[in-house]
Amino acid sequence: MKTFLTLLLMATAVSLHAQKNEIFLYPDGKSPGLKPDVSIKELNISKPGDIIRLKDVTNPSLTIFKPQKKTSDASVIICPGGGYAILAFDHEGLNLGEWFAKRGVTAFVLKYRLPQDELFDNAEIRPLQDAQQAFRYIRKNAASLGINPNKVGIMGFSAGGHLAASASTHFDKQVGEITDETISVRPDFSLLIYPVISFSDKFGHMGSRDNLIGQNPSIQKIEFYSNEKQVKKTTPPTFLVHAFDDWVNVENSISYYRALKKEGIASEMHLYDRGGHGFSLKKDNKGPVATWHVRMEEWLKLNGFM
Repeated sequence: MKTFLTLLLMATAVSLHAQKNEIFLYPDGKSPGLKPDVSIKELNISKPGDIIRLKDVTNPSLTIFKPQKKTSDASVIICPGGGYAILAFDHEGLNLGEWFAKRGVTAFVLKYRLPQDELFDNAEIRPLQDAQQAFRYIRKNAASLGINPNKVGIMGFSAGGHLAASASTHFDKQVGEITDETISVRPDFSLLIYPVISFSDKFGHMGSRDNLIGQNPSIQKIEFYSNEKQVKKTTPPTFLVHAFDDWVNVENSISYYRALKKEGIASEMHLYDRGGHGFSLKKDNKGPVATWHVRMEEWLKLNGFM
């Protein structure tokens, strides 16, 4: 009974601020690269009272949050984190969709495929393929969604930040079996929150690296997925947040920020002494890190996205 009431209250809260619905990225129900004869159900490995943790995603989707009162024609794709092993789907996804909708901005929470070799051929490209497919869907349907196709950004947390940074640096080539060169997959802005950026031995996050490209990757592959080395003049303007006591080394954000500034790209970074990892919108944080989203809102307004 308690669980039912909690879900009812959550649904009521969402309805006050947004219309919420889910669309699948690949309408035929078969995501590209799925191995023959794979038949597996999406798995929620959450513990009671904990955040939603998803894995075994074979039918990726966008959960759309359309605000009741739209105040901006911009929109954002949100990539939950989880080390490329799980998706922290509500904590770094649905909760942010609601946050944006409350502020009049359309948000899309991306349920992307994880790089599971047992499920997919060429598994490492599947997260980025889903992010690029999300941009194609949103821009193709911008008119019906009531948004500006030239104001579509991407947001990512932790390994979702790596995916968002990959989308922001590897947009020149559309990956995988489904491409459409008439539709850009370049984000118009990036929001990277305690992101994994680098796969370097020096300060990269090894767990995310191992899960995406394996435990013995080539030097070329490490370089390719170290996004601080892939920044170019066309990389979108970026907002970054990180804490010094994060176990994802703060140098991930610092190195990306330096690369952005070297190319003259408008960017802003907020570093906090304390905050750890995975704070997202938790209300029990103490100190300045708890207001990171206020700084982000200010940056979005300054740049005409909110």
